[in-house]
Amino acid sequence: MGFVADVTIRPAVDADVATLDEITRTSESSGDAAERPPGVHNDYFAHLVRRGRVLVAVRDGTAVGFGAAVDTGRARHLADLFVRRSVQGGGIGGRLLAELYEDAWPRTTFGSDDPRAVPLYLRAGMQAYWPDLYLDGDPSTLPAVDGLTVVDAPFADVAELEHAWAGVDRTPDLPYWSTLPDARPFVVRRAGRTVGAGIGRARLTGSGRSMHEAMAAPGEDGPGILLAALRHGLAGSTLGGGCVPGASPLARRLLELGFRVVDRDTFLASDPRIVDPEREIVNTGIL
Repeated sequence: MGFVADVTIRPAVDADVATLDEITRTSESSGDAAERPPGVHNDYFAHLVRRGRVLVAVRDGTAVGFGAAVDTGRARHLADLFVRRSVQGGGIGGRLLAELYEDAWPRTTFGSDDPRAVPLYLRAGMQAYWPDLYLDGDPSTLPAVDGLTVVDAPFADVAELEHAWAGVDRTPDLPYWSTLPDARPFVVRRAGRTVGAGIGRARLTGSGRSMHEAMAAPGEDGPGILLAALRHGLAGSTLGGGCVPGASPLARRLLELGFRVVDRDTFLASDPRIVDPEREIVNTGIL
């Protein structure tokens, strides 16, 4: 069992937030996390501690890893799983994963490019379905979409629409949404009907804007509505982007407009119907 016999698992508390941030930034499997300024994601981690199930792995009195999962109404979603590089490969991640998911089904997560990530999630009963592409480009190249208008709206309206369209309970996320920098919640309309909704925001690190999340109504032209959402949510910046499912025609359209892939994850789930890749720009943290 490697290091697992020496490890205890406990629930995270508010006082752990800085430690969660430090583990994320210094973990080998966290991509560019080491370049993030300390504390920039503290609001996010504090929200996870209060909203979901966050567990800390402790060895010899030191936190050596953590994992976070949330129940969104459509699945139990693994938001984060990080283990310090000095103890990676000893089974700590697998133990955290098992205790986070428990017997909950269906389940989802996004796997990083770390070669150990996807196999771990496959063994947890999920399958890999498509790459999620982090696309960056110049928002001014995004064209208007005929027949669609986009207007700012309250956060609560976005939450209500996502619940109606996907069964996702965003009520616990409203306080966190209000902390997002320069947040721009909006709805998309066609001929007086609301057919899409989302949130654009300033990036937490670096310059530019990011699409926090967006969704099109069932039965509508998802890629077109999401293109209009991006145009509105990223407007006013010379750089912006979002996490677009590679299975969506929108990904190819953005590449044709000069956007480029700057990172990627893999969407894994116990049921592929949980997410419609043509109708969502996803938030990988709280799906």
